[in-house]
Amino acid sequence: MERAEAEAIYDAGREACVEFMLDLAQRFEELAERSERQIARLQARVERLEEELRKDSRNSSKPPSSDPPKSRQERRAEAREKAKELLRGEAEQRQPGAQPGHRGSGRRLAPEDQIDEIVDHFPESCGRCGHGFAESERRPSSRFGRHQVAELPLIAVRMTEHRTHRLRCPECKAKTTAELREGLRDSAFGPRAQAAAVTMSARNRISRRDMAELADDLFGLEMSVGAVDAICQRASAALDEPHERLAASVLGSPAINVDETGWRTAGEGRALWTATTPGAAIFRIGADRHRDRLEELIGDYEGIVCSDRWWAYDHLDPTCRQACWAHLWRDFTRHAEGLAEQQAFGAAGLELTKRLFSAWHAFAEHGDRDRLRTEMAPIEAELRLLCERAARKSKRTRLHRVFANNLLKIWPALWTFVTIPGVEPTNNAAERSLRGPVIQRKLSHGTRSEDGERFVERALSASVTCRLQSRSLFAYLAELLTARSRGQPLPALA
Repeated sequence: MERAEAEAIYDAGREACVEFMLDLAQRFEELAERSERQIARLQARVERLEEELRKDSRNSSKPPSSDPPKSRQERRAEAREKAKELLRGEAEQRQPGAQPGHRGSGRRLAPEDQIDEIVDHFPESCGRCGHGFAESERRPSSRFGRHQVAELPLIAVRMTEHRTHRLRCPECKAKTTAELREGLRDSAFGPRAQAAAVTMSARNRISRRDMAELADDLFGLEMSVGAVDAICQRASAALDEPHERLAASVLGSPAINVDETGWRTAGEGRALWTATTPGAAIFRIGADRHRDRLEELIGDYEGIVCSDRWWAYDHLDPTCRQACWAHLWRDFTRHAEGLAEQQAFGAAGLELTKRLFSAWHAFAEHGDRDRLRTEMAPIEAELRLLCERAARKSKRTRLHRVFANNLLKIWPALWTFVTIPGVEPTNNAAERSLRGPVIQRKLSHGTRSEDGERFVERALSASVTCRLQSRSLFAYLAELLTARSRGQPLPALA
């Protein structure tokens, strides 16, 4: 407002001045209200951003690669803090390596009937007086030291040529050419060579091109990239029936561990799912991580599903589910690093989680389930009270209220492991099954086609299942491909 406009209002008289001041005051009140609302929105946004900023690989599902870089001062401060912790708890903390009282697992000597060559070594001279031992004095003793060295023989590919001859019939003079059996003419490589290629591709994550180079380096075997891929597709077809039987066996178990991770096919985002038991695992690649894909994996499964708290599992009955306590530990850690009441909530929940795992580890030793129930009862009661208090609608609980309500919503799923044998409080089994595929995805960037997806599903299922059963994947694949080439029944995975 200019001075002339203000003087004009003043000259208009007392009533005009009062009206102007009232109007001005109303405008200021409206502006103040808008400012307060804007400030409240910005404060809430800052709190959400600070909450996200506190998330890292220790207290959330973020991978370690997403952790922000740290300055030299921060790294030095962390190093000093860790050094202080080591000094404070040096007497209590476990040192790296074998612990006192641990029974060693040194390399066992092979029995003599498995030895291909024995080489005797004798001392050249006396270690005391220096007397040189003659050949006649170098006789084997009844007590001797043993040291065994394992070595690979010279590897050579055994090449077999199959010749199809043509004979003339002496009766009708017609010429007939011999035919190779179906399994023999399918490939230029035998079952063991194919099994080696598939094993290194599925278990050791060797790419097609690297496998072709490795075959040449190790075996002197010329194998093109296309030949390696054809071998993988042939193995995929052979694994089709055993994989379906394996899936039926897994879904017939009383409890399964389920988890999912990202995958890519031809650059498009997909999801890799797994259902794991103590002795087997199956994999499926789906379009996404939604509920529909879970139903495609497990169907109308009626047992106990152990999983994390991803929303795709929310439709499952909490009484037939076990939520992962390792994820809860991580979530309580994140809240414990918050402020005010959120920090107190997180610290209390973290302490209860530690008590829970202590009781579970003790149960692994004594095996008394009644004792486990007794030890879990106070933990369950304290956590229930903690969550009910945090679930109340209040400004002080706005940062952890949703988390507390989520736990109350699935409450029975937190304690299934206490009463049901074979159920563990974590989803580590499924996460271990996915560990290798995640590395493979990072190395290969996923697959390129639907055929590639089917190979990954079946080969990973065979690989992880053989590892869980302490079986040789190579031996199984060699047996499978041999049986398929001869038209014999295919060996089962479970």
